[in-house]
Amino acid sequence: MPLFIIDFLVTEIRHRWRIVRASKDAGYTTETVIGIALLAALAIAVIAIIAIIAAKITAKANSINLDGTGGGTKT
Repeated sequence: MPLFIIDFLVTEIRHRWRIVRASKDAGYTTETVIGIALLAALAIAVIAIIAIIAAKITAKANSINLDGTGGGTKT
């Protein structure tokens, strides 16, 4: 590539970088994406905990003896 094209590209990148740096909300998008990712991870964790609790409750309910031959005293 000729030297003037490289010089033009470097100048253009510097100019655009200054525009981005001068912007007041330059980090807003990044903060939003990180916040949404954290909320999504939290939602996945809550769903996983609920699934674990539901599995334990179901297992306990299935282990209950309903035929009347289990332990305990008759009165």
